[in-house]
Formats: sequence, C-alpha cells, structure tokens
Amino acid sequence: MPSGASGRTVVPGKTSPPGTEGSGTTGRVPAPRAPRTATAGGQEAPGPGANTSAPRPTPGRLGRRRVLTGNRWNTPRLVRGLTALCLVALLSFAAATALVLAGARGGIDTIGHRSAPQAVRAADLYFALSDMDAQAANLLLIGADTDFAALRKQTLDTYEQRRNQAGTDLQRAPEASAADPAGQRAVQSVMSELGRYEALVARSQLLEDQAHAPAGKPAPEALETYRQASDLLRQKILPAADEVTAGNAATVDRTYAAQRRDLAAGWWWLLATGLPALAALAALQRTLTVRFRRLVNPPLAAATLVTALGLTSALILTTGAGHHLVLAKSNAYDSVIAISRARAVAYDLNADESRYLTDPAHAAAYEQAFLDKTQAVARVDGATLSTYNARLAAAADAHRADHTVVRFDGFLGTELRNITFAGEQEAAERVLTAFQQYQLDDRKIRDLRNQGRLKDAVTFNTGASPGQSNADFELLSTALGDVLAVNQRALDRAVTDADDALGAGAAAAGGLALTAVLALTVLGVRPRLREYR
Repeated sequence: MPSGASGRTVVPGKTSPPGTEGSGTTGRVPAPRAPRTATAGGQEAPGPGANTSAPRPTPGRLGRRRVLTGNRWNTPRLVRGLTALCLVALLSFAAATALVLAGARGGIDTIGHRSAPQAVRAADLYFALSDMDAQAANLLLIGADTDFAALRKQTLDTYEQRRNQAGTDLQRAPEASAADPAGQRAVQSVMSELGRYEALVARSQLLEDQAHAPAGKPAPEALETYRQASDLLRQKILPAADEVTAGNAATVDRTYAAQRRDLAAGWWWLLATGLPALAALAALQRTLTVRFRRLVNPPLAAATLVTALGLTSALILTTGAGHHLVLAKSNAYDSVIAISRARAVAYDLNADESRYLTDPAHAAAYEQAFLDKTQAVARVDGATLSTYNARLAAAADAHRADHTVVRFDGFLGTELRNITFAGEQEAAERVLTAFQQYQLDDRKIRDLRNQGRLKDAVTFNTGASPGQSNADFELLSTALGDVLAVNQRALDRAVTDADDALGAGAAAAGGLALTAVLALTVLGVRPRLREYR
C-alpha cells in the first residue's frame, strides 16, 4: 500500500457514501445504479442495464394520447374554445340577419315611401297640365256663345282646379328629382315655362271675350295666342313633366332589381351563418355530454332551440319581404304608373279633339296627335284612325272571351296583363268599354264637322248629358280612377305589411333572442368549468 494512504480502499468508479470519508472504518458500499437520462417531458428514462422487458407505447399512440389528454387540449380548454366558437358564430348570424332584413326594409321604404309616390305625383302633374290645356281649348271652342254660358263657367272652374293641382304637384316635385340632375332640370323647366303658358291662356281668353266670337269660330288673335300656349305646353312643359315621371320610374326599377338580388343572396347568407351556429352549439352540447356524463345541458338545449327558431324566422321574414316587394312593385306600382299615365294621355287626347274643332288650319296635325295618343293608351299595330275602332273591337271581343288573351298593347294592355287584386279585372274591363265608346264618339264629332255642322259637333263634344262625348269621357276617367284606386290601395297595403313585419318589433325581438342565446350559452358551460377550479 502506498504510503500516505488513510486505510480506505478506493474502488475505481465507486465513491464512499456521504459522511464516511475519513472515518477510518470501511462502510458498506451501495450497489451500483444504472444511470438515467431525462426525457423531453421531464421524466427519467432507464439507463443501460435497466429492466426494459415491460411493453412501451409506440410513439404514434403516445402522440395521440398527448393531443387528447395533454395540457393543450384538456377538457376546460376544449370547452372554452367551443364556447368562444359558438359565441362568434351566433354574433355572425345575428349580424347577417340584421343586414339582410335592414336592406329589405330600406328597399321597400325607397319604393313604397319615396320613389313610387313621387312617380305618381309626377304623373299626376302631367295629368293636371293636360286637363288644363283641354279646358283652355274648350273655353276657346265655346267662345262667348250664350248657349254655352253654364258650360263656360264649369269649364273655368275646372281650369282653376287643375291649375291649383299642378301648382301643388310642382311644390313637391323637387323632392321627386332630388337625386336626378336631369329630373331637377326638368322640374325647373316646368316651373319657369308654366307661368308663360298661363299668361298666354289668360290673354287668349281676354281676346276671345272682347271679340264675342261664336262657338267654334274663335277670333284670329285669340286663336294665335292659344296656339302659342298649346305649343309651349306640348313641346316643353309636358315632355319635361314626363321626364320627371320617367326618372322616378327608372329609380323604382333599379331599386327593385337590386333589392331582389340582395334578398336572394341574403337568404343564402342566412343559411351560411345560421347553420354553422347551430352546428357549433351541437358540438358543444356533445362535448359536455361525453366529458361530464350528462345526457343533456338544458341551457344549451334552449339556446339551440332559440337559434333554430331565429333562423327559421329570419328565412320566413326574408321570403315575406320578397313577396311584399313583388306585390308593391310588380303587381301594384306598375299598374299605378300605367294607369296614371293612361289617364294623363287620355286628357291630352281629349284636348286634341277640342283643338281639332277650334283650329281648322291645323286640324290634320291635331288629328294625327289624337291617333298617336290613342295608340299610347291601347296600341293596335297598323291601325289608322278610320280602321282603329273595328280592329280594337275585334281584339276586345277576343279578350272578353278569354281574359288571358290581350291582343293590344299600350298602357291599357299593360294593365290587363297585370291583373292581380280583387275588383281590378272588373274595373279594367270598364276602362276598355268606356275607351271604345269614347273613340266612337270621337268619330261622330269628326263626321259632324265634315258635314259642316260645326255647332252640333261642338255641342256633342262638350256635352255632359248621357251619350255625349264629355259624359262618356267622364265615364272613362272614372273607370281609370277606379283601377288606379285598387292598385294604390294594394301598394299601400303591401308597404304597410312590410313595415309591420320588418319594423321595430322585429328588431326588438331579434335583439332579445340574441341576448337570450348568448346568455344561455354562457350559463350552460359555466357550472362545468367551475368543477376545474
């Protein structure tokens, strides 16, 4: 033994237990332990020489177990994640519902409360202006003849009535063209030229009174002044008024087409957001059932039921909004505009009839204008003034035999192809019958004039007794008004129904349902998460 040793035997690779060094005694040396290595999870793995006979999980199985039971996807985190997914899906569905239904409400509001009423007022302006000129022509036609004294007073009263009506329509016309620069210019044109027209008519009447001219033979100065007034009306004022009507009608058409597209897309957006919300709630319910051994979670079941009802209600409201939109625009508004314009054109062609008698020098031009406007009301292609009545009668007989057959076009043809509401068919049939009779009266007036019986023609033209032209024209006007009233009521009813369905009540119900669903979802998972605290 080398000198200096302390009497302890040193075994290579061994060490004495702590506290035995230098003790002068030989302690029991512990059995050697195999070295261990640390695993990535912080656990020791057996070193060389350790017993490795026990089976060990394969890396794939171990990895899957860690994904399912490890710290990242343990039960609390999984439940919290699914809850967050449910809340996001529910809020997305609520946002989509609000956008779709608000868009539907806005589209119906634009058509029902703004553009459609404005278009009707613009058509009413055209009607009032047309009848003003018809009354002015009648005043010139009957002159100072004492046989027509009562008719003259009645005609003056009607002229003033239409003048006031046109003034009222003009006061509201700027709002009808607020978003249409061309319409604004048209309104300004009507306003600036109407004063000139009224001044010319007043001067024509004054000259006629001073001349004491007989019926049908106005004073030359009065006739020339009236020509200027009538030309101003027909060449500038009426086209400008018609431009306002057409502009508003185009706005309604654009809004309607866009809203139909939006509602169709919105229906699918509701499904695309509502079904995932239901799926997320079902997944959360399933997770709680599996992890907590409970058959059903009542708050989550209630939330799922409310969401399903909300999706169903949203789809029904969207479909209903589309139905109200079709009723308001395609079925009611289109007929309102067609009949409003037909009435305005009818009064204008009635004025052409009086102009024809008043101004022999321009009789051919007024006769052609009468035919053109007749065709605008009920177009029979290829018909002349002499053949029109027979060809319209053949088309009318075919229509009466089968109401689905309409062999003429124009405003009246458009209306007869768009019969929708109770009482509309009967009123439209009365329009057709009255229009045919009025056309027969017109030919009689022309025949009397061609026979040299001018005063008889004037009497028949302006007469209000049954069977005379003006009386039959009043029947036509009344029938047009009846059709207009049927469709206007239907338009108002469709807009009111849409307002009720998509109004504040629906918005409040939707808000309460969303609040309830969110609260029930949180309430359903909160007790389960408390178990992990």
